[in-house]
Amino acid sequence: MRSQKGTENITWEIIVVDNNSNDQTANIIQEIITSWHELFPLRYIFEKQQGIAFARQRGIEESQGELVAFIDDDNFPDENWVLQAYLFAKEHPKAGSYGGQIHANYQVEPPQNFKRVEHLLLAIRESGDQPFLFCPERLQLPCGAGLVVRKKAWLDHVPSQLMNIGRGGNDYEISLHLYQGGWEIWYNPKMHLDHYIPSKRLDKKYLLSLASLYGSKSCEFRMLITSTWEKPLVFFKVMFGGIKRSIKHQIQHSKDIKIDLAAACELEFFRASAISPFYFLKKAIFKKS
Repeated sequence: MRSQKGTENITWEIIVVDNNSNDQTANIIQEIITSWHELFPLRYIFEKQQGIAFARQRGIEESQGELVAFIDDDNFPDENWVLQAYLFAKEHPKAGSYGGQIHANYQVEPPQNFKRVEHLLLAIRESGDQPFLFCPERLQLPCGAGLVVRKKAWLDHVPSQLMNIGRGGNDYEISLHLYQGGWEIWYNPKMHLDHYIPSKRLDKKYLLSLASLYGSKSCEFRMLITSTWEKPLVFFKVMFGGIKRSIKHQIQHSKDIKIDLAAACELEFFRASAISPFYFLKKAIFKKS
């Protein structure tokens, strides 16, 4: 972030939210702050509640700007990333949130055909060079890595405690709340960011668990933007849609499902999506009790 260019006429800041980490984050940042001489300030904030949702909420509360961007510790934005994020907001005043291109920087070579699922499992986004509106109804939404939001839109429409405060889910939930509040959700191809992927994140067991986790959220996400009378229809649509895709996928990949990691992850996602309505129902009943 220190190497950003073209920001001389932009008032911006860097906020590091320490999510109650047990490493040397606090010491390292405090040491950098003592020798910080940039035009834009660097601030350190401690958030005692662990979880990325709490860290993002704290960042929103502490920020002083109209726009807030979320950059994870394994994200490396291009040198004009801040400028392009700022310009896009000026050109699209109805955009409540938007994300850019996220390129994978793999520590080791990914498995064959893995590009099919990297957008789903590892927040990789390379959707061309033209801006476009995402389609929340189909759960086509920007990733959390490099997500930019309008602070006012967040404060007006995003609850301080998201439903999915743990691993996975709150990336999409943020944009769905903003969309429900009347804001547009955009893709900005001029924002380029590299996402470092260590070898451990290509572990088969880990990827299958991610596919299952994300699939299990399918119904819950759709219900966020569904009117009350339509919810029973969506419940069965998601269930039967997941079953249909699971059967079709298993037939198409019957010979390679055990050796093709991408195909195995897709099947796991479809299966979890098929039973996601029951996860939603269980959560709704528990919430009422």
